[in-house]
Amino acid sequence: MRLLVIGAGPAGTRCAVRLAERLPASAVTLAGAEAALPYDRVALSKLLAGDATMEGLITHPLALLRGLGIVYRPATPIAAIDRAASEAVTTRGERLGYDRLVLATGSSAIRLPLPGAALPGVVLYRDMDDVRAMLRAAAGGGAAVVIGGGLLGLEAAVGLAARGMKVTVVHAVGWPMERQLDPAAGALLTRRLGLRGIHFAMPASTVGIEGDTRATGVRLSDGRVVPASLVVMAVGIRPSVALAREAGLPVGRAITVDDAMRTADPAIHAIGECAEHQGRCIGLVAPALEQAEIAARAIAGVACAWAPRAESAALKVSGTAVWSAGDIATAGDDCIVLRDDAEERYRRLSLRDGRLVGAVLYGDTADAGFYLDLITSRRSVAGFRSVLPFGPAFVREAA
Repeated sequence: MRLLVIGAGPAGTRCAVRLAERLPASAVTLAGAEAALPYDRVALSKLLAGDATMEGLITHPLALLRGLGIVYRPATPIAAIDRAASEAVTTRGERLGYDRLVLATGSSAIRLPLPGAALPGVVLYRDMDDVRAMLRAAAGGGAAVVIGGGLLGLEAAVGLAARGMKVTVVHAVGWPMERQLDPAAGALLTRRLGLRGIHFAMPASTVGIEGDTRATGVRLSDGRVVPASLVVMAVGIRPSVALAREAGLPVGRAITVDDAMRTADPAIHAIGECAEHQGRCIGLVAPALEQAEIAARAIAGVACAWAPRAESAALKVSGTAVWSAGDIATAGDDCIVLRDDAEERYRRLSLRDGRLVGAVLYGDTADAGFYLDLITSRRSVAGFRSVLPFGPAFVREAA
């Protein structure tokens, strides 16, 4: 078969590798829009902070891909999919034929439609080119504003601070990483990042970017102007679905797929951030890689189905481990909190009907697997509720 994977991010590359391993007689082509070899996008923050090199981020050298029989096509943006001809058309007009196609087009960073958003000095944070732009700006020192206090925004802030810039994070919510942390854990993280010289404006909204020929500051809704020669927008991502939509494939928030990651066209699969499964989209690498495995197996003729697990996020921000899973924000849930400010350790467990439904761990995440298992198994914790925040060792003794 002619197997074509569009998108050389982690999910697309994993799928291409698995297809080459499972179907060695097939012709596997991996087409990426970026000029770089496949690299670890999660580690871009290390590159920004100076803890990694561009070469060190490469996950699949060309020799490895060739050894697997994969034809790698960097700098090959795809302009259209001709389903009738079973071809993908590049922006240069070249036609790449396929018998099976995998869309791993990922997402694009959102650029806020603000006055001044197109000024030089305003960048997004999504790929290696974005990091290169930030490194060039940081070389001159000065002040930076990061719009968005999610994980990407905080990574950008930490990296720029490490490069010697004076950094302010502007976030619309009263604490950072509100999707993964509750207010108390968010406050602990804010304090720790403050020790790194990072300032916060929260809750605050941006109404414009100041400057005539390039960015000089960020204007907030309360009238304040935060000086900045570099403005980083890290406010979220939008699934890249234009190819699928223009090809007539069903698209909701992202490309609609079944349990085998197939679209409405049985010859086309979609995986990762560009895919929507049972009304849900993913934004983490681990489930994207799982979907890549499922798609490769399905194309190889193996009966399989992707079963999403409870959402969990294991992260490290400024040297501090944080982890969360399940439902952490439903009003009315019972909560158990264990907090030690001196040790910067915090646990918040959410219970409903005698079962654990969500957990937030800050500082010490060693028991994350234990809590995730309780959430996914829906096992009753009534018999050991009193020792639940102390972890599995105490639970075993109670049992």
